[in-house]
Amino acid sequence: MKETFTSRVDRLRSLLNAAECVLIGGGSGLSSAAGLTYSGERFTANFGDFIKRYNFTDMYSAGFYLFRTQEEKWAYWSRHVLCNRWLPPALSLYQRLLELVQDKDYFVITTNVDAQFYKAGFAKERIFAVQGDYGKLQCAKGCHDRLYDNESLVRRMAAEQKDCRIPSALVPKCPVCGGEMEVHIRKDAYFVQDEAWYAAERRYKDFYSRACEKKTLLLELGVGYNTPTIIRFPFERMTYENQDVFLVRMNMQSPEAIPENAKKTLFFKEDINFVLKRAGLSSGEGAHQPSFSPKM
Repeated sequence: MKETFTSRVDRLRSLLNAAECVLIGGGSGLSSAAGLTYSGERFTANFGDFIKRYNFTDMYSAGFYLFRTQEEKWAYWSRHVLCNRWLPPALSLYQRLLELVQDKDYFVITTNVDAQFYKAGFAKERIFAVQGDYGKLQCAKGCHDRLYDNESLVRRMAAEQKDCRIPSALVPKCPVCGGEMEVHIRKDAYFVQDEAWYAAERRYKDFYSRACEKKTLLLELGVGYNTPTIIRFPFERMTYENQDVFLVRMNMQSPEAIPENAKKTLFFKEDINFVLKRAGLSSGEGAHQPSFSPKM
């Protein structure tokens, strides 16, 4: 018999209450649900001149465009970074998520590069941002592993650009090799993994190992098949291999469990905002304690 939305939310509350550890996997769908959409009105309102000149259809595909000059490239990217990293405040969806887990032993692994987990107040030492940070620059060829904050430069680029170009004097150059710079996002083999990145990876691995031995709830939020080897597939494997691990998946396009985990997965196709709002209401009142190890 198919569960109702209300019964699934009740199960989510119960799972949260019973969990000793909560591992959050945040994908692009989470930020989209929070309001950081890359297409539609938000895109047309902020990139009208680029749409007219380059026929861009959305911010995601525009990020792969091969600009002829560095002045054009940084005109686009400065505005992209400003709109998605520096201007948005902590968004309510991320704050609501923190409210649900802040009293738990939690950790976050995310492919998002918009820093919303940091802005919302999640502990820095409990976040592993695998794919980088819009707020940093790196050498395009990764000649050294230092990262550079870009807020002041990005704001100048966005303010001083004209006709989809920035002044040549603002084009960033690598201070070591003198070559081009890039936004610190994983797009090729030159992505810089600095000491902070490796330290976060170590903390994630330590948490993962500890969580496998406890009653652990995996909250997979907005994770699709763009980079499934980072969150989606490891979460499925962790659920399959460990008796007391349970997976909650929220994804509008592909939420279903793999057959092997069907009895240990609770999924939602509904909007993440709506689900978490409901999960936060009267959390735990009258909820039964669920089994983390259903009979297979």
